[in-house]
Amino acid sequence: MLGAEETTLIKRIWQKVEGIKDDMGEETLARMFLVYPQTKTYFPHFDLHHGSEQVRNHGKKVVTALGNAVQNLDNLRQTLADLSNLHAYNLRVDPVNFKLLAQCFQVVLAVHLGQEYTPEVHVAFDKFLMAVAAVLAEKYR
Repeated sequence: MLGAEETTLIKRIWQKVEGIKDDMGEETLARMFLVYPQTKTYFPHFDLHHGSEQVRNHGKKVVTALGNAVQNLDNLRQTLADLSNLHAYNLRVDPVNFKLLAQCFQVVLAVHLGQEYTPEVHVAFDKFLMAVAAVLAEKYR
């Protein structure tokens, strides 16, 4: 999946994300709801307006889960098992949405990193986020 340099790069960049993870999560979800409005159907009980505390709290959960995955890159399947079960069996989220969320996260990451969002960062995070999406979608097979 990831080479040693990519793993190091992801962990280094993630240290920057940790300091702004609440904002990153909220912005990622807000972007997803705006760009892919069909994703709102999974949140009928949420206030989806800009600045919503529910969106902010859920965004925090998303980025915290990604951070946990970053810390356990060698064991994504076990690390994300509970989330995979939750989304497949309880929430019944269409797995394509994991890729949509990943795309939105990349955009938000690029905005926050600016010049530091190099092609190498993009590739490393793309591989990482697609691996996360694949693990979360495994229960659907």
